[in-house]
Amino acid sequence: MKTDCGVITSVRTVQRALRECGLRAVRRQKKPKFSPSHQRRRLDFAIRHKYWTVDDWKRLIWSDETMINRLGSDGSRFVWKNPTSPVVDHHIIPTLKFGGGSLMMWGCMTYNGVGFACQIVGRMNAEAYVNILDNNFIPTLDSFMLDCSDIIFQQDNNPKCTSRLAKSWFDENSIEVLEWPAQSPDLNPIEHLWSYLKRKLLSYETTPESIHELWKRIRDEWYRIPLIVCKKLVEMGQKRVKRSIHGSKNGVLNGILLSYRTGKT
Repeated sequence: MKTDCGVITSVRTVQRALRECGLRAVRRQKKPKFSPSHQRRRLDFAIRHKYWTVDDWKRLIWSDETMINRLGSDGSRFVWKNPTSPVVDHHIIPTLKFGGGSLMMWGCMTYNGVGFACQIVGRMNAEAYVNILDNNFIPTLDSFMLDCSDIIFQQDNNPKCTSRLAKSWFDENSIEVLEWPAQSPDLNPIEHLWSYLKRKLLSYETTPESIHELWKRIRDEWYRIPLIVCKKLVEMGQKRVKRSIHGSKNGVLNGILLSYRTGKT
């Protein structure tokens, strides 16, 4: 305030004034950074799956990778906003893929519970990814007595997942892969499972002394995730799609207008 307005005051005075205006300090939301192309693909995906039933969503096996810090979370950032006002850009922290962390893991989930999970050691390339599918995804199908023809597999669309080697593996095993829009973690229920897992890890009174101990805690908490949590997350698929349609339409329109104004159409 001193720099912008020439007013000298304390932090507490500013906070008190903001509260008197009806504002509250809330955590800034993290949200992927969307390009107009991302928005269009997200909208296309949402429209294609708009009329999926819960039974359709039940067929999906969701997968993803995440990083977990040995020393806790990356911290929270707060912003002042009116509780009744919508979330706007300055309430959000744009995120890029592959943030920092001490341990990287892969996991999958079904409607009937969590699947197998594994720690990723070293560089994650196409060969390592196919090895994970062989040793964790196929055993997940076996444990739930699912046939490859019964399910649809969801994965990220990064290079290792869409490599020729991975595509060949899916073809050889007759597994249908869901066409997935980039930068869409909000559509993937396993993202909520990661949050659930990380909250459980933060509830420990002591920090793990090593990566080995961290992984042991992760495995313990992962396989303790209640079945009802997975069921509820999958059943919300229709709601996530509808929310995406509303948000994507606004985003696509804004992107088109911006392109028009800058002469990039």
